[in-house]
Amino acid sequence: LSPTDEFADFETWDKGSFQAAKEKGMIEKEYAREAFKRGLQYEAKLGVNPFKFGLIGSTDSHTALSTTTEDNFYGKISAVEPGTQHGRWGEMVTGYLPDPKGRDYAKYARHTSASGLAAIWSRENTRESLWNSMVRKEVYATTGTRLKVRVFAGWDFAQNDINRPDFANNGYEHGVPMGGDLKAAPKDKAPKFLIKALRDPDWANLDRIQVIKGWTDAKGEAHEKVYDVAVSGERKIGADGRCKTPVGNTVNEKEAFFDNSIGAPTLQAYWQDPDFDASQRAFYYVRVLEIPTPRWTTYDAKYFKVKRPTDVPVSIQERAYTSPIWYTPSK
Repeated sequence: LSPTDEFADFETWDKGSFQAAKEKGMIEKEYAREAFKRGLQYEAKLGVNPFKFGLIGSTDSHTALSTTTEDNFYGKISAVEPGTQHGRWGEMVTGYLPDPKGRDYAKYARHTSASGLAAIWSRENTRESLWNSMVRKEVYATTGTRLKVRVFAGWDFAQNDINRPDFANNGYEHGVPMGGDLKAAPKDKAPKFLIKALRDPDWANLDRIQVIKGWTDAKGEAHEKVYDVAVSGERKIGADGRCKTPVGNTVNEKEAFFDNSIGAPTLQAYWQDPDFDASQRAFYYVRVLEIPTPRWTTYDAKYFKVKRPTDVPVSIQERAYTSPIWYTPSK
């Protein structure tokens, strides 16, 4: 779906579903980015966007335990809680039903993810305030990490706004937060974004901040582009908006260990869309990537002194995804 996005294929389940193997045409209807793009197309035709939703993460665990960290993952059901029993890695999740075409679409407990969490920007820790935040979609998803990310978009932000002590107040006063809408672009202006990210204090440093944009052209065709807007270390972002240099990887598979000698504890960006067309519907959401850390199966192998399954990665890059900010041109 996103062949130019090297970070898109993260813990995916594209092989099968609970009933049968995937058929052609299913995949494009199962991912949020594709839904956001389709929403823009529907809006152009129908006048309404049915896919204007926010993003949160959830565990989908059935254990009464919200264990989303890789080094403390208790599985999705009680039968696969930590241990050396076969089910910990070998419990079949999909593939019970025979496929009419004889395809193998089985997925096992080892393919499940230690994720995720819902994050809410709220004025107060009260039911009413949390609910209001969810209604306005000022929420974001993480894959289990507790990193923080905040974004505002507006027409008149300046470079020095990123360091203001009243960052949030200024963002609300002169722009919109994640989940918001930008309308009627002023003449010769492009949207400007203020983005801040802070690492999970008990976990990993940050690799980069990215803005993912989707839009529709004059023919109604949907497009997408990924922009690196802040990267850690001395790496550079090219003229194409991408940093081609990986952050590195400190993961020691044998010891199930990583260190924060790479990456950065905080990242921030002031970014203006260099390809903005005021006549095109668009959405923007932020993705924040951490440095590589051991996957839960790597921690298991170390703790229980067993061989790690080879059909899952040694390390992963945990991340956060914000709800989009939409732009709708004036009629």
